[in-house]
Parts: sequence; structure tokens; C-alpha cells
Amino acid sequence: MGKIIISENVSLDGVVQDPTGDEGFSRGGWFLQLGDEDREAWAKRLLDEALGAEALLLGRRSDEWFAARWLSRNGEWADRLNSLPKYVVSSTLQEPRWSNSTAFKGRVLNGDVVDEVAKLKQELDGDIVVYASTQLVHTLLEHDLVDELRLTIFPVVLGAGERLFGETTGREPMRLIDTRTVGDGLAFLTYQLVRDA
Repeated sequence: MGKIIISENVSLDGVVQDPTGDEGFSRGGWFLQLGDEDREAWAKRLLDEALGAEALLLGRRSDEWFAARWLSRNGEWADRLNSLPKYVVSSTLQEPRWSNSTAFKGRVLNGDVVDEVAKLKQELDGDIVVYASTQLVHTLLEHDLVDELRLTIFPVVLGAGERLFGETTGREPMRLIDTRTVGDGLAFLTYQLVRDA
């Protein structure tokens, strides 16, 4: 059975919006404040995560964003990300953009996302990693489909912006299972969702 892993970059106050400044958010671009040592350590952590992943699960906008940045790249990390099976959640998308003719094995999940993702968890073994895709993350959390959160905390408080955790209909108990420092300035926290708490 697959595990849904949410892997996010977040500010100290939980903001996930526009880390690279591409979306025009007035407080965007906070990811770009990393020094070289932190950026290298961050990239190493994400490479290790990609090497251990079975598949990626993304929303439509994230699929488009990643496709525009990763399809033209090469190297171990790019090759791994580009070759992973990808499952894109969208009610309008017909053909995912993050693909290539030899490695793309993904599909678009239409219809009821909760049922589709539950089936996907049954079909796959291993980690199904979700990058970005905030709306999808909120849906997965709300419907108890997330198994683990991997959060890279950036040392900045933005004070506004779209947050990782939206309003929920109930509490979401979690258990801290790992903490690490990434580079000199980033914290990496791993939480498991606690079932039947």
C-alpha cells in the first residue's frame, strides 16, 4: 500500500505561497534568500526524497509549473523527477504537461479526488510524494489521506499569504518522528498523522 507524503517548503508562519516570486505575490520570493550552502543541502534532501519515491501526485497548476522548469534540465535529480510516474488531479486538464515520451507513466485523476487517491494508495507500494499543490494538500488532509508531512522550514516570517494548513472540520493530531537541520539555516521536520486519536 502506498503512503501519501506531503513535502513542502514553508515559512516559519506556515506560508507556502509563491516561494520563488513567480506568481506576483507581494511577499513572494522568500525561497531565493537561501545561501549556497543551504541551497545545496536542501537540494540533496530533495534528491534523496525523489530517489525514494514511487510516484508524484500533483495539482494541475503544480504540474504546469514543474514541467516548465524540469523538462529541460538534466542530471541525477532532474532525471529522477522527470522519470517518476506522475498523477495529476484536475477537473479540466486532459493531458499533463510534466511529461516526456519515454518516461512519463502518469495519468490525470478526474472525478472524485478522494476516491481516486484512495485507489491510487491501494495500487502503488511506496511513497507517493506531493509537492506544492496547496488546494490538493488541503483536500487530502481533510479526508484523512495523508500519512506523513515533510516540512522544510525557512527562517522567515511573511505575515500574510496562503498557508499550508487551511481551515479543517476537526483536529489533525500529528506525531513528530524526525527533526534535522538542513544546511545552516533550515529546519526539516517530519510528522506522521495519528489515526484514531
